[in-house]
This record gives sequence, structure tokens and C-alpha cells, in this order.
Amino acid sequence: MNTFVMDKVVEQLKALPHELQWRVLEFTRALAVSIPRGVPGQQLLRFAGVIPLDDLQLMRLAIEEGCERIDTNEW
Repeated sequence: MNTFVMDKVVEQLKALPHELQWRVLEFTRALAVSIPRGVPGQQLLRFAGVIPLDDLQLMRLAIEEGCERIDTNEW
């Protein structure tokens, strides 16, 4: 963690009025929950090969049919 940045933020924060300090707090909370969370790929390897090949083929065909065409009347 970069303490230089944190020190500068705290320094600026101290100079703000109380209401703006609250807004900064709300903003930092919003940033914290917006960070994408996920699972390391290593943990997902146990699912490799679970979907039957026939189902994968059906999915591939559905994607090709549904995603590679332009519907000029859509709009």
C-alpha cells in the first residue's frame, strides 16, 4: 500500500469542510464495493470437462447462429 498517497489524501481531507469529508467517505465506500471480485482461475479448473461435448457443440452452434448475424429490421 502506498502510504504517500494515503498521507496526501488525509492531508487534503483535513482541509475540507465536514460535509465534504462525508462525501469523500461515501465515495470511497462506493469505490470499495465497485471493485470486481472473482475467483482465481486455479479454483475453476475442477469444472473443466464437466459439460458434455454434445452440449458444448449445441452452445457453439447457438452462439454462431445468434451472434454472427445482423438484423437490419431490429431498430
